Parts: sequence; C-alpha cells; structure tokens
Amino acid sequence: MPRQTDPSPIAVGVVGLGSLGRRLCQQFVELPRSDLVAISDVDPDGLTEVGDSFDVPEAHRYRSFEAFLDSAPIDAVAVATPNGLHYEQTSAVLDRGLHVLCEKPLATDAEEAYELTTRAEASDQTVMVGYQRHFNPAYKRARDEWADGDRVPRFITGEVTHDWQSYYEKEDDWRMNPELSGGGHLLNVGTHVIDAILWTTGLTPTHVNAYVDFHDDEQVFDRQSSIIIEFAEGAVANVSDTGVVARTREHVHIWDDEGAIYLEGHEWDDRTGYVIDDEGTEHHPYDGYERWLSKGTAFLDAIETGETPPATARDGLKAVLITMAAYESGRRNERVALDDLYPFAADLFQ
Repeated sequence: MPRQTDPSPIAVGVVGLGSLGRRLCQQFVELPRSDLVAISDVDPDGLTEVGDSFDVPEAHRYRSFEAFLDSAPIDAVAVATPNGLHYEQTSAVLDRGLHVLCEKPLATDAEEAYELTTRAEASDQTVMVGYQRHFNPAYKRARDEWADGDRVPRFITGEVTHDWQSYYEKEDDWRMNPELSGGGHLLNVGTHVIDAILWTTGLTPTHVNAYVDFHDDEQVFDRQSSIIIEFAEGAVANVSDTGVVARTREHVHIWDDEGAIYLEGHEWDDRTGYVIDDEGTEHHPYDGYERWLSKGTAFLDAIETGETPPATARDGLKAVLITMAAYESGRRNERVALDDLYPFAADLFQ
C-alpha cells in the first residue's frame, strides 16, 4: 500500500462510543499525528458526552453511520461497534477509500470474514484488526522464536477466565443479541487467546474438536468451552474459555524441545511473559506495554509508511475460522476438519 505523504495530522473518525470506542477517541486526541474530527453512534446521549469531552464539533457528531461516512472530513475510521456490524461497516469504509481499524472480531460469519480479507489484501488502504497482543514485547518474542523463527512448537495451552454472569442472567446487553453479537464469550473474549496462539506459533490448523456449553437453545451464546486444535506440524493446542467465573486471568503457554514461553495476564492489566529453558530455569525479561496507545500508534504508523499493520485482516480471519469451527464442533458434538468446513479458504494457513 502506498505511503501517506501529507504531513498534516491524519483525520480520524470513530464509530461506536462504548468503552472501547471512548478509549480509542482518547488515543487519537492525544497522539500528535492524528486529529479526532468526527464520531458516530446511535445513542444521542453518548454522542453528546463524548463529543463534549473531546471537543468534536456538533456538526461532526452523527447518529447515522452513512451520513458520517458521506459527510465527515476523515481519512481513516476506527470501528468499535458491536460485532455484528463489523462486516457491513468495514466494507462501507473500504468502499469510500478510507483506512480502517476494525475491532475484533473481523466478522461474525466465516465467508464474510474471508471476503473482507480478500478486499483488504487487494486494497491500497490500511486495514488493521484490533488484536493488541500483537504489540506486546512478550508475544512478539514468542512470534520471533516460532512463527518467524526455526523452532517448532509441540504443545500449547491457552486459557481466559472472565465474569459475564450478569449478561447471561439479565440478557439485556447487546452481547446477548444474536444479530449484534454473533456468538458468546469465545467470540467476544476468547478470540484473543485463539489469535495469540495462531499468530505467535505460525502453525497450520487442520482440525478442531470442542465441547461448548451453550446458554441458549439455539446454541448461539456460549458460556464456556474446551477446545482442541490440531496442527499439520504435529502440535496440539488446548484452549479453555469461560465467562462464568469471578475474575479475569489469561495465559498462553507454548512448549517445544528447547523449553517454553509463558504469556500471562491478570485482570485487564498489561500482559507479560517469561521464558523457561530446557533445564527448567525461568527468565523474566518483559515488563509489559501501553496497549491502547500502541494500537493507535500502530494504525497511524501503517497508514504513514504503507507497511503491513501488526494485526492484519488475515489474522482476524484465522481467528474467526477457528472460533466458528469450535462452535460447529460443539453443536455437532464431533471433531471437524477445517478444509471441509471452509473449502473457500483451503490455502489460508499455507
């Protein structure tokens, strides 16, 4: 993609003004290379509150997403709306020739995620997905060793715990609306662990076998799950995800013949990591990172340099495919082959 040569700040608009959208607004206000010039949300109170907080002119506060795209003086858009809107809104941004940062997941349907990835890779625009672990030095160290190095993982475990119990009990949040959410805890939160495993190891998944505890009779909203991912290279990953416990913890542990890298997270603090060598000695070289600032910085860097962003549409697609395969395996109660489920994406992991 071509480099942005205009020295003036990049004009950014944010659509979706929930907690994540507000953090992104803060980021684009604070970064000297960007201006937050427009916002969009269906909630008028949210528009007023965020617009006043960040000095967005009233003329550039839009309840209509289409009016936002057609009228706002923007170079780039950050999409932080509910999951089910990501495909349509990211497609519309690309139609306008604008750069886009799409929060995870890329889409809630495998074929739609594949279509977006195909468009992104054929486009001159920057298309980035909001997987912030790609900016973390511990995760980057793991990727250097395996996906970009010559080591081959043998065994991986991943786990995330989280409290979604009020959502399941009250069912009054957009996360419990099938059209807006597209799935349950695994698609909304566990996707970070699935993405981290795929991105750091570079392995080629072939089969998924999952037990999924669904909340609803229609088997859309998972509460917790246990997933086995098989890889062509002979490795196996075990992923556990739950939204019905009291606190948040996260880990990805990757082992090979030379030892392991342990990637750890407490609550939503910065993720850290340490190395275990082949004699069992632990080495603790990592201190974390500024995740929200790094997300905006990485997006602006990619726009300005024309280089590939650290979290691409293809990364987003891979995570969507594994997640949807886990749901399908859980519904069928059987092991599924990715090539059978997604023949249109047979060459994705090669």
